[in-house]
Amino acid sequence: MNVRLSGRRPGRRLISTTAVAATTVLGLGALTACGSSAADSKNSDGKLDVVASFYPMQFLAERIGGDHVAVTNLTKPGQEPHDLEVSAQQRAQLEEADAAVYLKGLQPAVDEAISQSGISTKVDAASLTTLEEHGSEVGGHAEEHDGHDHGGEEGTDPHIWLDPVKYAEVAEGVGKALQKADPDHAADYEKNTAALVKELDQLNTTFEDGLKNTDSKVFITTHAAFGYLAERYGLTEEAISGLDPESEPSASRVKDLQEMAKADGVTTVFYETLVSDRTAKTLASDAKLTTAVLDPIEGITDKSQGDDYLQVMKSNLAALQKALGAK
Repeated sequence: MNVRLSGRRPGRRLISTTAVAATTVLGLGALTACGSSAADSKNSDGKLDVVASFYPMQFLAERIGGDHVAVTNLTKPGQEPHDLEVSAQQRAQLEEADAAVYLKGLQPAVDEAISQSGISTKVDAASLTTLEEHGSEVGGHAEEHDGHDHGGEEGTDPHIWLDPVKYAEVAEGVGKALQKADPDHAADYEKNTAALVKELDQLNTTFEDGLKNTDSKVFITTHAAFGYLAERYGLTEEAISGLDPESEPSASRVKDLQEMAKADGVTTVFYETLVSDRTAKTLASDAKLTTAVLDPIEGITDKSQGDDYLQVMKSNLAALQKALGAK
């Protein structure tokens, strides 16, 4: 069976809105099937070989595939996924794999390797939900800051997994793709997908309830990874940098953030474990704010506040509740 699910989505590397509109793909219309049987695509253990581009895709593949899949993550724990270079060994793994689950546009080297491979099932997570244009300021409070230096250029935001609702949409698409790739176990994939979507729905409710009543609705991060989360729960994310974590903020942007923090009662500057915390700690020190971790969950390491996506998301919620003064 030859199953392809593909869509073209730009990631953190900024691409124009016109290009985004031209490449948006929704649903599973790109799935086509022909060729070898599912039995021919199994590895020596009888499992479907699945390659995931980075942790959020690995989590979906493992939870939905269960005992019927063997999942390999191209991005090692602790490695910043956006700068991943695909090795010759990993390219060979792709050629031997039966399926790839990835987020097109987030990791250019992965996109290239997957497109050049003969892998039979290609599941692009970006084609399973709607991506948006975000900058360094995102959310319901943003319009109050017109005229300020927002810093950074707007671009298509790839961080869909940090919104449980969008992540559930992706999970449903991955489940359908695995069902087509391995129809002998379609019932199990469908059951596992439903169970995961239910957990994500519960997570969404927990976030809604936990962030409904807070003293402040504004939080500061090192870069704009939490725009979808902010929009979902009526918050505003103010990022020191834009979508690119390597960009340096302007002096006026830093000054603007200091003034905004005082005006909006911001108490905390959030940083993440896989990029430098230097700018966050400098801003916090100058503005007499505290610092804390808000994890974009691009990988699970010993520093992660939890063993998997669901646990770390709940830790993120607790951190936001504390910083925002949840009641």
